[in-house]
Amino acid sequence: MLLKEVGETAGRVWSVLQEKGPLSLNALKKQVKAPGDVVLMSIGWLAREDKLVLEQKGRVQMIGLK
Repeated sequence: MLLKEVGETAGRVWSVLQEKGPLSLNALKKQVKAPGDVVLMSIGWLAREDKLVLEQKGRVQMIGLK
C-alpha cells in the first residue's frame, strides 16, 4: 500500500513542479498535500529516475524538473 501511495504522490509532485516550476522542499510539501515522509520518498523516487534537478540556493534546497 505504501509503495502505491509513494507512486501516486510522485505523480502529484511532478504535476506541481510542472505547473509552478522549481520550489523549495517546504513549499513543495505544502503544495502536494501529502504526509512529509511520503513526499520525501516520492522526491527520492523521481530523483532516482533522473527526473529532478536539485539545487542549493543559499540555505534553501530547490527542487525542479529536468
